[in-house]
Amino acid sequence: MFIESNSTRRTLRQKYKGPCQATNPIDRCWRCRSNWANERKRLAKCVKGFASGTTGGAAGKFYVVTDASDKDVVNPKYGTLRWGVIQKEPLWITFANDMIITLSQELMISSNKTLDGRGANVHIAYGAQVTVQFAHNVIIHNLHIHDIKPAAGGMVRDSTDHYGLRTESDGDGITIYGSTNVWIDHVSMSNCADGLIDVVQRSTAITISNGHYTRHNDVMLFGASDSYSDDQFMQVTLAFNHFGRGLVQRMPRYCSPSFGGSKNPTIISQGNRYIAPPNIAAKEVTKREYADEAEYKNWVWKSDGDLLQNGAIFTESGGKNERKYTKEQFFKAKPGTFVTRLTRFSGTLNCRVGKKC
Repeated sequence: MFIESNSTRRTLRQKYKGPCQATNPIDRCWRCRSNWANERKRLAKCVKGFASGTTGGAAGKFYVVTDASDKDVVNPKYGTLRWGVIQKEPLWITFANDMIITLSQELMISSNKTLDGRGANVHIAYGAQVTVQFAHNVIIHNLHIHDIKPAAGGMVRDSTDHYGLRTESDGDGITIYGSTNVWIDHVSMSNCADGLIDVVQRSTAITISNGHYTRHNDVMLFGASDSYSDDQFMQVTLAFNHFGRGLVQRMPRYCSPSFGGSKNPTIISQGNRYIAPPNIAAKEVTKREYADEAEYKNWVWKSDGDLLQNGAIFTESGGKNERKYTKEQFFKAKPGTFVTRLTRFSGTLNCRVGKKC
């Protein structure tokens, strides 16, 4: 796995009243255009990292969510989010107005979909989780996802021609399971029952960018089991994310310290700011689970341009065994001193039609 992330502590959610600023290469692709609402699909050209090439529903029609209810999960009503995400054809899904969607059961997102929350204040909260399972080419953008709870399970529709029995869900914010080419951008997430984002079961070609994460214990999990060897093919890019207040561990954990791993993951940390907590003896950023030095000395864990503050320590390993990646998958990171600027607008954006985001 290749990981590129930028995280820092800063004063959260201060309203910015100046001119539009796009401070990283993903945002510069689309944000400071006053006509963004008339060219929403331009967003699909902006993904970087391992999910590059992901277009979501750009090849399809627009579908507008007008109904925040989620009462019937087997025969969902037209106008609901659930109706849109189970359709077979590509769809670019937007929201008619501000809304809180409380899911009765897992929301099963099918292939070739974009969930685009720009122009509305959309919360998926107080109910079941979002799941991308055995799907490809999905974009989730500009949503609040928080206070997610386990769902009891039952009959749930995952496509127009199939529904089946789902067991109890974990209560993750987003689960990516056996899926490819998934881009999660500008989401704000907190306080879910299990993980905020779990990427498991040979999911790969994932980019998680511009996110804002707070108030949670197990933040991100990449690979659920050391015994599942197919997760060796997993590739994830983290870029321009802010891991904020009230987080405890797994920022992320690879199968905490800040991040950890337990089955020979490759981790390349570039341009991050790590601030060790005060008055705590443990200052180690990294954590290698269930392995002694004789084993983990060959794991490729590299720190490049990171800013380590308040005694934070990054223990490198792996010698010069870094793999080479294409230009589309790998973009040169700024040093850790640029973190505040690069992540200034992480999380959901207050985009309004006719104005720059």
